Parts: sequence; C-alpha cells; structure tokens
Amino acid sequence: MITVESVAAFRAGVRVLEDVSLNVPAGTVTTLVGPSGSGKSTLLRCLNGLETLAAGSVEIAGHRLTAGPQSPRRLELLRRDVGMVFQQFNLFPHLSVLDNVALPPRVIRQMPAAEARAQAQTLLERVGLAHLADVRPTALSGGQQQRVAIARSLAMEPRVMLFDEPTSALDPAMSGEVLEVILGLARAGQTMVVVTHDHSFARRVATQVAELVAGRVVRQGTAAEVL
Repeated sequence: MITVESVAAFRAGVRVLEDVSLNVPAGTVTTLVGPSGSGKSTLLRCLNGLETLAAGSVEIAGHRLTAGPQSPRRLELLRRDVGMVFQQFNLFPHLSVLDNVALPPRVIRQMPAAEARAQAQTLLERVGLAHLADVRPTALSGGQQQRVAIARSLAMEPRVMLFDEPTSALDPAMSGEVLEVILGLARAGQTMVVVTHDHSFARRVATQVAELVAGRVVRQGTAAEVL
C-alpha cells in the first residue's frame, strides 16, 4: 500500500530526511516515533505531497511521487485517496459539525448534498458525535473537534489515513477519546500511518513501529522490538 524508497527532503535549506525507506502493507498501522525534530512529521507530509521530495520516491494508494514538484492534478488525485488529520483541527467555524463532514465529498467528489449529509451522519455516529451534528465546532471540546476532523477525512473514503500527532494539543481525557476512534479504525482494517510520542498508544495500535533519529529510520519492527 505504501512504499518509501530512499527519500530525502529539505526544509529552509536544511536536510530533514536522508535516505528514508519504509514499507506499509495494506490494512496495517505504522507508528512513527522518535525525538522532536527527527523528521517524523516531514516524512508524513511527504506521503501526502505536502513536502517536495529532494530524492527518492513514494508509492501510496496507487499513486507515485518522485523528486521535484508535482502537478496540481496529481496531488488532487492523491489526496482523494489519502486522508490526513493534523494536530490542529482546521474545522470551518461557520458551518455545523454535520456540514463540516459533508463538505469534502460534495465539493471534491461532486456527491449529491443529501447523500453527503447522510454519509456524514453515519460517520458522526461512528466517532460518537451524532448527537452534536447541528452545533458549531466552537461549542465542542478539543477531543470532540479532533473526532470531527477524523470523520471529515473519512468522508472521502480514503485508502490510507495519516495522523500527525493527533492528540498533542489535548489533555489526557480528550486524548483517550481520539485514541479510541483510531483504535476502532485499526480494528476495521484501515491502513494508517501515525506520528506519535505516546508509546503506550503505539503498543496498542501499531502493527509496526519505525523510529526516526536525525532524519533517518534507525529501527523498524514490532512495538515490542522497537519500544
């Protein structure tokens, strides 16, 4: 499902990834761990075309990225199949929770409005927020907003889900809400790559763990082997 081969990447002229290779089979969960500044988030962004590869290649969900800029059309097609959840929730404050979730398939996939709203309601039930469908995001806790962000990504029916430290801005109780949703996705066979500092979560959810240090994968294996 995902093959990373000899990837290098720069940010502000500084090399942040060097000769990174990684394989993520379909239906598995890979967690990326390591110290701050080790390149975990940059690697995740490379998988979604948010960072330009300086060298190497990425194969993900049937799409291929190579070194250098990618065409807008290629990136659009890639992001239809690869969902990403960030540390910040990035919800539209003027829309209801339901409309936040229904918007992407309506705009990108041209899904009829009624169908998109019905799908959104189902996804909100899946993340335990169906009773809050009509409220605005500002009325929600941080954990609830992150669960809406997950539902919004799932609305595009992605083949791969990417999570960039999805609980870093949350307190322990809210983190637990979000982690339970991610665990549910793992049990359902969703292919995922998750950047996390939470080793206890990685032990619970990860099929494999990759540890990055100074822009390189230094260890890769099961949670028991790496952590």
